[in-house]
Amino acid sequence: MAVIPREHKEIDMTALTAKAWSPYAAGAVIGLLQIPTFLLMDTALGASSSFVTIAAHIVNVFDPAATSIKYFASHMWGAKNWWQVAIVIGIAIGAYLSMRLSGARRQTISPAWGRAAGITSLAGRAPMAFVGGFVMLFGARIAGGCTSGHGISGMAQLSVGSTVAVAAMFAGGILTALLFRRV
Repeated sequence: MAVIPREHKEIDMTALTAKAWSPYAAGAVIGLLQIPTFLLMDTALGASSSFVTIAAHIVNVFDPAATSIKYFASHMWGAKNWWQVAIVIGIAIGAYLSMRLSGARRQTISPAWGRAAGITSLAGRAPMAFVGGFVMLFGARIAGGCTSGHGISGMAQLSVGSTVAVAAMFAGGILTALLFRRV
């Protein structure tokens, strides 16, 4: 049996402390996460349903009759619903840990917002971010899934609807970028 030198037994932490990860490696890891997700949870990766799960529980505190609404009732219980909540919490924790480990620091408000909309403070950016997030979440629920759900999970299943949704998202993103570029 070969003996591995001591210096090769240490874990290489450079990947965890890098300011940016390879998009190819990160994409491959996310794609491979589909396999255990489907096998263990019988569901696809996605995030937008987690907000419905949380909202249903908050509404239930104030009006227990809300659980009789089929849409809320279908998102309140079960491993599938709480799995997505755990994903969203994990994304937030992972982003924070990545920032801390890499030592990355950036401005709270991107200079692009100052140029495009004249917003230079958090007090101005926060309401805009909240409204934008609400509109995106509302659209995700109407579309039957969020961008990650359609782009990663739907396309992995060769869903025609998800492919059309992703094409529309890219078209919208390109148009928005062109609009902001002119500002």
